Amino acid sequence: MTLQTLTLLETRVLGVLAEKQRTVPDTYPMTLNALLSGCNQKTSRNPVLDATEAEVQAALDSLRAQTLVVESSGGRVARYAHNIERVLRVPSQSTALLATLMLRGPQTAGELRINSERLHAFADISSVESFLDELREREAGALVVELPRQPGSRESRWMHLLSGEPVIEAVAVPHAQPSGEVSLGEIAALKADVARLQYEVAELRQIVGRLCTELGA
Repeated sequence: MTLQTLTLLETRVLGVLAEKQRTVPDTYPMTLNALLSGCNQKTSRNPVLDATEAEVQAALDSLRAQTLVVESSGGRVARYAHNIERVLRVPSQSTALLATLMLRGPQTAGELRINSERLHAFADISSVESFLDELREREAGALVVELPRQPGSRESRWMHLLSGEPVIEAVAVPHAQPSGEVSLGEIAALKADVARLQYEVAELRQIVGRLCTELGA
């Protein structure tokens, strides 16, 4: 089965399911309400979203159609679990890395080791890099990509490819600041703009996908 390009919200749902499976196993599989809270969580998320219950349900329906999510039968409330390892054919260690990338955006191997600690305790950074290399070199298609190193950075960041290839643009340095210094306020504003644009693009992708399905395209 060819994996479809996922929206930002769909990857957020998958990431939340994989995260909560490890961190709060007593409440896993998850209800729609619990998933909604996890998707809109203000901490450990980049970007921060404000999805509605209907949007999360639509994302779940799309993921179920691709068997990436399964619904538990029985009980008064429907519960959902991820099926990442079976569909993508990856080990649990790789699922921990993918989930961390889906929840927090691009990160270095060092950041991934720290941020995924509750999902899997990697022995060292080399272990993280080994699993990243496996995800990048899969015969069935790469699931992660190493981004070009940013100016002034010592390490490269990694990004998941479940939402398609990243758009990499050159960053122009303002002439008014020859020293290359950028204020913290400017950085925060840029991050907020990027997060907002990512969410808007994800919503547009979802709308286009729904229209294509309705039109049979």
